[in-house]
Amino acid sequence: MDLFSDPFRLCLALGPVVVYVLLLGALNLSRRPLLVSGTRDAAALGLAVSGFVIIGPIELFFPQAAAATFGTFVWVLLLTFYALCVLMVLLLLRPRLIIYNVSADQLRPILAELVEDLDPDARWAGDTLVLPGLGIQLHVDNAAPIRTVSLNSVGSRQNYLGWRRLELALRTALEEVDVVRNPRSLLLLGTAGAIATLLVVVIYKHPDAVAQAMLDIGQALQKMVRGK
Repeated sequence: MDLFSDPFRLCLALGPVVVYVLLLGALNLSRRPLLVSGTRDAAALGLAVSGFVIIGPIELFFPQAAAATFGTFVWVLLLTFYALCVLMVLLLLRPRLIIYNVSADQLRPILAELVEDLDPDARWAGDTLVLPGLGIQLHVDNAAPIRTVSLNSVGSRQNYLGWRRLELALRTALEEVDVVRNPRSLLLLGTAGAIATLLVVVIYKHPDAVAQAMLDIGQALQKMVRGK
């Protein structure tokens, strides 16, 4: 079936993407940096692509035999399986910190001053920072176009409590930082607006399909609640 003739599947695929891109645009439009852990950032990305996973791999390998036995409840099982897969990936990720809406040149002196208080034995080697007292080795990666800096762990021997101390201290330090708004935020917001407009147009052209999809979902939920 053509995706553009099925507004429900199109909204399911692109809806989370619109929210994700809109959030990125709002972050870059702010005058304050935002620090998030790598786990939270990856979780947000997992939610953003969840629609594509549902209409892609899950629908492609949909277990018809299980659906005949469990009915609509099979969707709960499949979505739970996807959530568990995302959770497994999150648990396997190495420590990482992402700072949105800041450049590497702005972050470097803040980080250098901060680590002196956290670990007097801290030392730099180019863009690599070692904090032996905290059990941390990291590399500073700069994504200049979207003005985002990542502190990525180097090596498998990392102290998660040390990373937590670094995250809390850096979050406090960034609260006093004022940055210039990123002009590229308008591009992100425009992209989100364009996708949202596309969804509205498709829904407007196929109102009957939208109504039928919502009716089918309502009936499926009723059957699931009743255990049929």
